[in-house]
Amino acid sequence: MSQPVPKSIHVAVIGVGSFGRNHARVYHQLQQEWSNGETHVELTAIVDADLERARAVAAEFGAQAFASVDDLLRAKNQDTVKVDAASVAVPTIAHLATAAPLMEAGVDVLIEKPVAPSLAEVDQMMRIAERTGRIAQVGHLERFNPGVRAARSLVTHPMFFEVHRLSIFTPRSLDVDVVLDLMIHDIDVVLSFVNSPVKEIRAVGLPVLTRKVDIANVRMEFESGCIANFTASRVSTERVRKLRLFQPHQYLSIDYARKDAFSLTVNPVPENASPQGDFVMPDIVPSRPEITEEEPLHAELVSFLNSVNHRGQPEVPLADGRRALAVALDILRSIEEHSHRANLAEIAGMGLIR
Repeated sequence: MSQPVPKSIHVAVIGVGSFGRNHARVYHQLQQEWSNGETHVELTAIVDADLERARAVAAEFGAQAFASVDDLLRAKNQDTVKVDAASVAVPTIAHLATAAPLMEAGVDVLIEKPVAPSLAEVDQMMRIAERTGRIAQVGHLERFNPGVRAARSLVTHPMFFEVHRLSIFTPRSLDVDVVLDLMIHDIDVVLSFVNSPVKEIRAVGLPVLTRKVDIANVRMEFESGCIANFTASRVSTERVRKLRLFQPHQYLSIDYARKDAFSLTVNPVPENASPQGDFVMPDIVPSRPEITEEEPLHAELVSFLNSVNHRGQPEVPLADGRRALAVALDILRSIEEHSHRANLAEIAGMGLIR
């Protein structure tokens, strides 16, 4: 009996700045890990407008270098390079212009977050993906954080979130503000946990080191009655990435940086319990859900490649990316409205803020 022929998925990375290079690294790692499996992965192409950078990364990981998607697809049509799937890690404003020709050429795509700068562009991506039959996944990396994955099965009826994502300033992703740069990670995770429409958003944000919002605080209420408070800053003196969740009889804490989760569960008080005065101390049980150790990007790319291989729904489809973007844009509108109410433009003119 003949053995099944291994299926090879040829992948490209479009944009190899600080994060895109990590995509190339993990694809190369998977190329080695899956070398003896039924599915093979081969990193075949690196694309970057900075051709020297593309060549350096391509040489490091054994791929071909290209200066543009057009050059890549021209080589694909000439059969000088094979490409079945690609990570799109270019600036957000170029996501549609990059992903559209790839999908039209039969290439499945993983598009970094935020999926696009506008809902109209996401809708256009969704139409192209549906028409061409392409897999299109959004790179909401924290969905694949071991702490988030472990805590998900414990979430029953969330009623209150307190979320902090604070980062030290770095000159990256300055094409978007802190809501689309950092907070959108937590928006996506909370939306996936709550699964209820957003009822009201109140937000405040300020530019500090850039001309865009660098620090923001948001209070969000859902139709379910759940409340979520978000704080995001890219001008902090420390790094904090934590989500705390309260639901009936349980508290959950996720530390994104440590990639773990912790819970406190309040068990019902036994009927025969002896009160201490007028109060009966409940049984509070601490526990940690079992964590499967894995680099989130590794888990994300494995999930993407499995969707490509089996032609299945991606774990984070374009619709989820659109949902998170829609809420983020509503937050930005709320910040702008607050800015007008607080006369922040006038204060900025006095030199008190920039």
